[in-house]
Amino acid sequence: MNQQNKFKLDLYTKKLNVKFMIIKKSTISKIEEKILKITKPKYMNSQIEIEKFINKQMETEDKTVKTVFKTKKYDDNQILTFGDENKDRIILYIHGGGYINEINIQHKSYSYILSKKLNAYVIMPAYPLAPKHTYKETYKLISQIYEKLLKQEKEIILMGDSAGGGFAISFCQYLNTINLKQPDYLITFSPWLDLSMSGEYEKIEKTDPILGITGLKAIGEKWAGDLDTQDYKVSPYYGDNTNLPKTLIFTGTNEIFYTDIKKYYKKLQNEEIDVKLIEGEDLFHIYPLFPNPEAKEALKIIKNEIK
Repeated sequence: MNQQNKFKLDLYTKKLNVKFMIIKKSTISKIEEKILKITKPKYMNSQIEIEKFINKQMETEDKTVKTVFKTKKYDDNQILTFGDENKDRIILYIHGGGYINEINIQHKSYSYILSKKLNAYVIMPAYPLAPKHTYKETYKLISQIYEKLLKQEKEIILMGDSAGGGFAISFCQYLNTINLKQPDYLITFSPWLDLSMSGEYEKIEKTDPILGITGLKAIGEKWAGDLDTQDYKVSPYYGDNTNLPKTLIFTGTNEIFYTDIKKYYKKLQNEEIDVKLIEGEDLFHIYPLFPNPEAKEALKIIKNEIK
């Protein structure tokens, strides 16, 4: 960590009223970004490829996630768990993957780290995926799980990355409509806020080594099903943020969602929500989940935030 970053992090850990931070890019992250560019899915930037991918997924049977970690069954849905279920802190983690990709090794390893570093019991549902499924089944599943967690009267952190981060925010907005208590904290990494992809992304798309407008639009329509893609249940940018819990958002300035996240952050500020934004300068989508120095800084910030 360079001296400038260390100074900023020291300020944060001294609990000054810091609402916005910038984390600088390391050499390791530069290497990771190059690898991501090489392995970027073709369907993200090609209409033909995304149609092929969606059609293939439609023909593929729903799979059980392979894992060495403990799992539970809930109404035929697999739930991965990490850590000791007797802990007083529970993290309900909604995984990313564009609502179309299953839990991967990155999600599993990060959840294990969270359980250790945050002294928490982490629950990660393998929710039904697009294009065969829509938001409806996942709202039903997460609602039932969440209601059971509330009955335990423990600290609850709702966390998610990318699509899962967007869902986590939408779910908090939804909780108001069914009169359920908000989680104690809401923490998201690069949340997908607008499935309609109605913003101006062409310039920043060139710097994103993972995502593309064409693929995201097509996937968003499948996930939304019979909903308008700007309905808050799938696009929290358009939702009512009343009673939103203490919120922490991470984003990279090189990712396609950056402009939407920045606008949403300002929106929350104007609505006097207790929110903090952590920007990874020149960093990519969901960078805190990768093995790099910036991820370690992000975890320190989270630990300090939830004390």
